[in-house]
Amino acid sequence: MKKIGVLTSGGDAPGMNAVIRAVTRAGISKGMDVVGIRRGYNGLINGDIVELNVRSVSDIIQRGGTMLYTARCAEFRYEEGLQKAKQTCIENGIEGIVVIGGDGSFRGAADLSARGILCVGVPGTIDNDISMTEYTIGYDTAMNTAMEMVDKLRDTAQSHDRCSVVEVMGRNAGYIALNTGIACGATYIITKEEPYTMNDVINKIIAGQKTGKHHFIIVVAEGIGNSEQIAKEIEQATGVESRATILGHVQRGGSPTVRDRVEASQLGYYAVELLSNGIGNRVVGLQNNKVVDYDIQEALKMTKSFDHKLYEIANEISF
Repeated sequence: MKKIGVLTSGGDAPGMNAVIRAVTRAGISKGMDVVGIRRGYNGLINGDIVELNVRSVSDIIQRGGTMLYTARCAEFRYEEGLQKAKQTCIENGIEGIVVIGGDGSFRGAADLSARGILCVGVPGTIDNDISMTEYTIGYDTAMNTAMEMVDKLRDTAQSHDRCSVVEVMGRNAGYIALNTGIACGATYIITKEEPYTMNDVINKIIAGQKTGKHHFIIVVAEGIGNSEQIAKEIEQATGVESRATILGHVQRGGSPTVRDRVEASQLGYYAVELLSNGIGNRVVGLQNNKVVDYDIQEALKMTKSFDHKLYEIANEISF
């Protein structure tokens, strides 16, 4: 393989730049030309392509976001869009592409691989909801950002004897909520994976009041939402002034942590190794701290388990 491309697709995640850096330098070290495709599959359809070299990816490993920009592309779901993308690759001599993103991005990579342009997916999403891997790039940074924000909110909650209902990101997955809740000593963690009632939440707060607790943190996963209503019901039932805070996209930004930089570099390198051997239609990931790769279609069919035991621990030690 003489020339490969790299693109970021879907939501941005801290560590994407570290993947771009690893892909570029690994490709060059293996004798390949490397190009960056800007704005995801939109850029592939429209030919928004830039040459990458060892210096163009200098000093990006510590930066959040993605230097190649990112976007979602409805046109890529249809055959016309796929054929335009294929033609762009042919015209530019691109034989393989590293696609950094989530499950929607990988479906596009599978479709493109089926049309002769070999693609390897690298899981880049703060949600950690890619089933074939135990870890996705950006997840650790997002959790640490959420933890820092909740710690700051706690200062105000404590000062005013309030309950702070904090909604964190994660789409339909509760992994950020679970780990942030434990790290911040939340009174209750609400996720889609664990059944709950408002009575459960309220009773936990009342139990805390009986032991002398006056301020509370409730962490709510994005998939649950409805944080304002949850705060209202808590205040009505307990008499504790309650405020809802939606942390939002602040969790997707910021300088990536050590773990995100290291895993991004490792997975980016491995993706290039696959392409250099003429292997595509794969997704790379981590299992038991080892790099693995799966057929994209097989990976998309997998389901990911939720750590119910960790949730039980969180519930038992929070008062």
